[in-house]
Amino acid sequence: MATKNLSYSEDELVLALKKNQRSAFEYLYDNYSAALFGVISRVIKDEEKAADILQDVFLKIWKNVKQYEPGKASLFTWMMNIARNAAIDLYRKEKNKYHTDIEQEVKVIDRDKQEQIEESTMDLKDLVDKLKPERKELLDLVYLQGYTQKEAAEKLNIPLGTAKSRIRTALQDLKIYFAA
Repeated sequence: MATKNLSYSEDELVLALKKNQRSAFEYLYDNYSAALFGVISRVIKDEEKAADILQDVFLKIWKNVKQYEPGKASLFTWMMNIARNAAIDLYRKEKNKYHTDIEQEVKVIDRDKQEQIEESTMDLKDLVDKLKPERKELLDLVYLQGYTQKEAAEKLNIPLGTAKSRIRTALQDLKIYFAA
């Protein structure tokens, strides 16, 4: 796939997304779908429905990226809020079928969410900080500082295969964190 060798700073990614560049959307999906799916899965336990919401979330991101304002929130936080809201909307709709107290259920979700991830700290760097140091350092270099995997491996004096493996494991760890 074309996105494997691409790397964007957040500003570059936002600019490319606003220009409707396909490679930017592929990069966005490849690099953020696991985290967004994790947030959705915390609210919607049915994996198939969560996957459907994830697709809807990426459509909303695609349709609304021109309205994204970097000064208000990071791109990651903005996308996380879209995912969270879409999941809660479906949750409300599903619970309404069974005549439960929707507002009480949302308060429980919001309380649980606040205990897990404060909205003010819902940032990728805070989540990465919870990883093992060798994984954290690689994700920081690649996803937050904009290094390529090869450059990060060279900087840390480790083989490229080791760097790729640690990054993959770190992303899986993040997915588990969100699914917990």
